[in-house]
Amino acid sequence: MKKNILLLSMLFVAWAFNSCEKDSDGSPVVEPGTPVFESISPTAAAGGELVVVTGSGLGDMVAIIFETDSVPAYLMPTLNTDKAILFRVPTDAFGGEQDIIFINSIEKTMRVPFNVLAFPQVSSVSTYTFKEGTQITLEGNNLNDVSSVVLTETGEAATIISQERKIMVIEMPATTAVRTTLDITNVTGEITTTQEFISITNSFIVYDDAYGPGAFNGGIQNWGWSCVVSETNKEFKTGTKSLKVEYSEGGGLSLFLGSDTWEDGHWFTDYYTAEYLVFYAKGDGKSAEITIRPDSPPWSDFATGEKTVSIPADEWTFFKIPLSDFVGGSGNFGRINFQITGSGTVYYDDLLFVE
Repeated sequence: MKKNILLLSMLFVAWAFNSCEKDSDGSPVVEPGTPVFESISPTAAAGGELVVVTGSGLGDMVAIIFETDSVPAYLMPTLNTDKAILFRVPTDAFGGEQDIIFINSIEKTMRVPFNVLAFPQVSSVSTYTFKEGTQITLEGNNLNDVSSVVLTETGEAATIISQERKIMVIEMPATTAVRTTLDITNVTGEITTTQEFISITNSFIVYDDAYGPGAFNGGIQNWGWSCVVSETNKEFKTGTKSLKVEYSEGGGLSLFLGSDTWEDGHWFTDYYTAEYLVFYAKGDGKSAEITIRPDSPPWSDFATGEKTVSIPADEWTFFKIPLSDFVGGSGNFGRINFQITGSGTVYYDDLLFVE
């Protein structure tokens, strides 16, 4: 700490010395005066964009401050003259209309009205699957002044539980949507998230806190082999439980889910409009290579083929697999098979077929 303070002191002394030595850094030699504002271009901009202010008496500026929460802008003295100042909007400037305050070396100030464009940004979410009442944490930027969050597909409003600049918690509403993005509005304007959220309730449930009802009366069942399958409340992504699959050595090592009721040539999903297989999974203590197969009856209208995914250790990971990745038929699954390479324990949650 003492070394840092000494270094800062030395830098300040060097700056003061160089300030007395005119033009030592290549900056134009200008005398401080009373700054007078003439124009600013553009009048509104987002973080990182270049701004030009013109006027007179603009020489020897030592600070540029965006008024909301006093966010400083970086000075570029070699580009500034008595008639013009060039600078960029700070990337952490708060959005909305505010003054930019310019201060020169003799403490003369000038205030210029400006509109900082700080649209909401969402870089990560706590879950992609939800039911009515599920709370989802959104992380990003410019979330402190968000006034509304609505489901893009239906316009239903989510409830804002808490919000800060970088993080916001919302509660999802009841909805008829199966898949939806979010429209988020703050003082600058509205954005639509790149993240898409999936309603568990409105999807075909294979497993979510319990085996799903399936397409027929028999419901979804586990017919796995060389593995111990149980439900656990010690690990889960959403809700209260997940499937724990302990794959032992040899014998195929497969979690095998299906329905024992067959009608009119269709098993399991009877869900031809499904576009995706989605689920959360995580390895217990080590990663796992899992090959997914439809394991369908031998009729042309069922999917065939396989898809291998890597499941990281000790971290819930979301998988959204287009059914087009499986070859053959119209995408209907007779059953579904999760086979491991090697052995290990894997947790599965929110296992769904989604339109």
